[in-house]
Amino acid sequence: MKYRTDKYGNKISVLGYGCMRFTGKGMKLDYNKTEKELLAAYNAGVNYFDTAYIYPGSEELLGEVLEKNNIRDKVNIATKLPHYMIKSRRDLDKYFNEELKRLRTDHIDYYLMHMLTDLKTWERLKELGIEEWLQEKKDKKQIRQVGFSYHGNSDMFCKLIDSYDWDICLIQYNYLDENSQAGKTGLHYAASKGIPVNIMEPLRGGRLVNQLPDKAKKLFADYEKKKTPAEWSFSWLWNQKEILCVLSGMNSLEMVKDNTEYADRAEIDSFTKEDKELLQEVVKAINEKMKVPCTGCRYCMPCPRKVDIPGTFSAYNKYYTDSKFVALKEYLMCTALRKDSTSAANCIECGKCEQHCPQKIEIRKELKKARKKLEGPIYKIGKKIIKLFMKY
Repeated sequence: MKYRTDKYGNKISVLGYGCMRFTGKGMKLDYNKTEKELLAAYNAGVNYFDTAYIYPGSEELLGEVLEKNNIRDKVNIATKLPHYMIKSRRDLDKYFNEELKRLRTDHIDYYLMHMLTDLKTWERLKELGIEEWLQEKKDKKQIRQVGFSYHGNSDMFCKLIDSYDWDICLIQYNYLDENSQAGKTGLHYAASKGIPVNIMEPLRGGRLVNQLPDKAKKLFADYEKKKTPAEWSFSWLWNQKEILCVLSGMNSLEMVKDNTEYADRAEIDSFTKEDKELLQEVVKAINEKMKVPCTGCRYCMPCPRKVDIPGTFSAYNKYYTDSKFVALKEYLMCTALRKDSTSAANCIECGKCEQHCPQKIEIRKELKKARKKLEGPIYKIGKKIIKLFMKY
């Protein structure tokens, strides 16, 4: 196992265990199976385990396994504050103490604001006294480091980076999403501020392994270096020095074995020009079904009506390249999961965006098409539920 160091010099395994996808039926997780998988990862050198309050049964199972096997103090636990459920400062202690109990520990190594969506959400938490609360927990050593997980565009991500003295952050990033969400821009900005970046969705929920088009599979198979599609995805991430740890939601011993072996070979700046060109061709093969040739360059932004244009087009393309569910999920996260909506419905067709688009995309026309596909009844219902659920 290879290791990299966080902001304070602590050694973190380049492969982290994402604890959202433990095996189970409904709300009941398979303890025995998951314990074997967690211990196999630990024995292979994984020392970073990422969970969250809202992952059903995850914190409890992880805490039980770590306590039973007497390895709590030999690993790092990252879990997350469900800030969208917080109404008062009293709630901060309520949920935090519940998490400590679930995890059978007296401290959290990395405490993240879960799905921090925009600056206004963070400002609301500040009004509730979260900065003072976090400092109190740090002083008592109940929280070692503070960070946030993020789904959204790079502009807002950079603003959030500047809003607090963060210790770490977690973003979705892979070779297919290099210019989506926080993207390369956000990754490099965080690194420039000395903030380590962890990665989720390195395989795009398995899409970069199980759902590759035949053309992409052939490109990998014919290349002189023989790696599995999964290893290409991981090694592309580990090639970047700005990345601390890549999370994988491993739910089989085979997956643990494969991923830890990939991590043994993780190197920075190991990609050749030809390696990079290979992945560029793979991306082209995957994106042949794309409807809008948006590269996520963000020259069209900011929109005067706050429409997340690149985010909308990213979700719209995924409607055809991935699935309707994946597209709607991303669109909800990028447009509705924030205090002020950034949906295509905000567009007033001013045309300012089109003046700056290097791809010469007819943005107003394409936004109408995207809205027709993405803002149907399911989106509208989901948006209403989010507004009821989020405590603004």
